[in-house]
Amino acid sequence: MKKLFAFVALLGVFTFGVNSVVFADHHLEGDSTATEQINTAAEEEVVEEVSPSEEATAEAIEESPSFHQVIKQKFIEGGPSFMGIVLICLILGLALCIERIIYLNKATTNTEKLLSDVENALKSGGVESAKDVCRNTAGPIASIFYQGLDRSNEGIDVVEKSVVAYGSVQMGLLERGLSWISLFIALAPMLGFMGTVIGMIGAFDAIEAAGDISPSLVAGGIKVALLTTVFGLIVAIILQTFYNYLVAKIDSIVNNMEDASISLIDILVKNK
Repeated sequence: MKKLFAFVALLGVFTFGVNSVVFADHHLEGDSTATEQINTAAEEEVVEEVSPSEEATAEAIEESPSFHQVIKQKFIEGGPSFMGIVLICLILGLALCIERIIYLNKATTNTEKLLSDVENALKSGGVESAKDVCRNTAGPIASIFYQGLDRSNEGIDVVEKSVVAYGSVQMGLLERGLSWISLFIALAPMLGFMGTVIGMIGAFDAIEAAGDISPSLVAGGIKVALLTTVFGLIVAIILQTFYNYLVAKIDSIVNNMEDASISLIDILVKNK
């Protein structure tokens, strides 16, 4: 009986110990699971905290306006009345500049080669052969040579007068359209300044109507004033750059015309 009681007691102690160990292990596993859940929740919160900022940055990058959009927006804010007129000045001025650049590039001639061909033609075939060379060559210098050779039988004095007179005609053709470009250069900033004056008048009218000076009242008029002035000056700067290039190109062609005319007279004197 005692042995049976001792066996039962030993079995109870053993069972209690096993249950304690299992409970401890289960408790530890629960703690670790809870810890993992807490860490996961913290990571999700961090991700949630970082994600909105990244999304905001991406949206800010995507929503940043391009240069074309900024120009379009400022053009609209400046008002269609004066900004449209300034834009028309820019378009017409650039069209004239492009036409003049093409014309002057075609008018540029290799003077040394033309003089050599004319002299060889005079030696080999006479005046008619030299006139054919000038007729087949493009540019104002060849046209001047043709007029001089056409009157070569009337004497050197007549040739000189013909070259000078026809040189003036060719110079007028080279300078054609420059007066309109200079008009647009002067007109664009003047329109901008007019928009400035009108914008300031609108700002003072708003102050008078409100009876108080508030930045929100005068900001619109001042903004229109500044935008029209800026666009007018930009147009004038662009057209002035092209105008100076055209003037320099014309001066270069005219100098070549004068030098070539003198050389033609010398060639005619030699082959008289």
